[in-house]
Amino acid sequence: MKLSLMALLMVACVTFYSCSPKEKTQSDEEQPDENEWAEMDSFHMIMAEAFHPYTDSANLEPVKHLAEEIAQEAEKWASASLPEKVKNDEMKARMNQLKADTRALSEMIKGGASGEEIGTSLQALHDSFHSIMGAWNDEGMDHQH
Repeated sequence: MKLSLMALLMVACVTFYSCSPKEKTQSDEEQPDENEWAEMDSFHMIMAEAFHPYTDSANLEPVKHLAEEIAQEAEKWASASLPEKVKNDEMKARMNQLKADTRALSEMIKGGASGEEIGTSLQALHDSFHSIMGAWNDEGMDHQH
């Protein structure tokens, strides 16, 4: 009886331990996931908030309100270290161009640009972003969306 109680207790302990959440070690936290690019994901979220209302219903109000934030996200993204799989001069150039173009969009909106000008610029930024994302997803540098 004692032996089966001990065995049951041991099985319960092992089960409890194996099902409990594990703490990340410092070395786990230092190792970036090569399938993630946090800055790209952050930029994508803000770009989607601005772009989809425009493509869905020609609504430019979101981009008018978010243009400065988009420019800031692009600046953070361009300043961050590139992941190894896209760490090359062409990608650095694309990131710097995206940063410049998002800043230009923000300034254009502040300057009272027409809806057509804003829409054209937003579409070009979206295409540029998808080109970068396509390269990240191993679709080559000429990804179309």
